[in-house]
Amino acid sequence: MLGQKLREYIDRLGSVWVEGEITQWGVSGGNVYGKLKDLDADATISFTVWSSVKSRIPSDLKQGDHVVAMVKPNYWVKGGSLTMQVFDMKHVGLGDLLERLERLRAQLKAEGLFDMSRKKPLPFLPGCIGLITGKDSDAEKDVLRNAQLRWPAVRFRVVHAAVQGERTVADVSAAIRTLDADPDVDVIIVARGGGDFQNLLGFSDERVVRAAAECTTPLVSAIGHEADRPLLDDVADLRASTPTDAAKRVVPDVSEELARVQQARSRLTVRLTTYLQHEIHRVEQLRSRPALASSAWIVDQRSQDLTRYVARGAELVDRALEKASTETARLRSELRALSPQRTLDRGYAIAQLPTGHVLRDAADAPDGVALTLTLATGSIGATSSGPTGEADAADPRRPSV
Repeated sequence: MLGQKLREYIDRLGSVWVEGEITQWGVSGGNVYGKLKDLDADATISFTVWSSVKSRIPSDLKQGDHVVAMVKPNYWVKGGSLTMQVFDMKHVGLGDLLERLERLRAQLKAEGLFDMSRKKPLPFLPGCIGLITGKDSDAEKDVLRNAQLRWPAVRFRVVHAAVQGERTVADVSAAIRTLDADPDVDVIIVARGGGDFQNLLGFSDERVVRAAAECTTPLVSAIGHEADRPLLDDVADLRASTPTDAAKRVVPDVSEELARVQQARSRLTVRLTTYLQHEIHRVEQLRSRPALASSAWIVDQRSQDLTRYVARGAELVDRALEKASTETARLRSELRALSPQRTLDRGYAIAQLPTGHVLRDAADAPDGVALTLTLATGSIGATSSGPTGEADAADPRRPSV
């Protein structure tokens, strides 16, 4: 039948060494029944450790341990299940883990994920702090208590995650992305209260490290382990030695800030007082100078200048008037010398025709023409008797007969 053929086929397969994480470990009747999870792929196999083999493997093996095991597939026909029979199992050597960790560290460093230029500065006073830690853990209590002691008004958004075991990588990565997407969160703290090397391996997983590198919100790593630094410490924007240290580095102390404000106010008061005293002294020195000791000299000097300017102005005006008067008299004399009135004053008269035109030629006034004679004073009427011979002879413009 098919089940028997499958068993015969699987029995022909040899044993093989596999590496993984123990996700289930149960003892029943001296035998161990458990599950082993692949470190890279989402795959799990069931295994059985018979009592005869259990006595030869380390007694401290437990759930969550990273192990290598020699297994052989075994198909149980009655139950139709495939399981792995363990012939040997041991912890993965620390040297192997460190070697893998260092290779990953070198790879991430070459990509520039640890560069200082990528480090984002922490806000001076975050409005809301995102906290990733284990539920009801001492790390959570330390961060909350110390932060609130330093700044009572600080707010937190806490996301609980597994901080050891197989769920660590998925929980921590998802929590980082969740808090990074929250616009109210100004800084993120990943806190854990220390632990042994294997318990901290989740914080060196490449998926956690890359999630932290992609985070746009400043991230603080507070894993709390000095000897074996997880890779999260290197990619974080700030590494805190403990959760308590993280609270102190992220939140300012209100009493210290008030003291600094008071010191700044005191220094400002001293400087302002010193400056004002210096300026008052300068004004006093200026006022003590002879030029400013008495203000009367300004009025006296300006009064003398004004008197001098007025006298000078009056003199210039008199000279201009006298000169203008002389010039006016001269022009008046010239004008009067050319005036017809002067001619009339000497006994001459101006004869005008009835049309009002001045009589210039005797021929224009024949006998009987009425004339108007303008004298030096007044006018008289006259009648022409015609041109006389003397006038004709005297006028050179008239041709001789």
